[in-house]
Amino acid sequence: MARSVWKGPFVDAYVLKKAEKSRESGKNEVIKIWSRRSTILPQFVGLTFGVYNGHKHIPVSVSEDMIGQKFGEYSPTRTYYGHAADKKAKRK
Repeated sequence: MARSVWKGPFVDAYVLKKAEKSRESGKNEVIKIWSRRSTILPQFVGLTFGVYNGHKHIPVSVSEDMIGQKFGEYSPTRTYYGHAADKKAKRK
């Protein structure tokens, strides 16, 4: 179920603080975050976030198309290597 409109988008407070600090400093460094549940806001456009996927921080450069989506959508937690090869099909 979607979040209620009157509540507004959810963003962890520390993500907002880190983004503001990065904007003020003017440095274009990767901002490490663990909050995959936070919504991407217009203030984040142009910044690069390192979103934790349980193993490492995946760099995500925020663009205007990403606004309203969650950070977790851009940092997959599982690696898909494809289906196992069918051994009977290879023998022919």
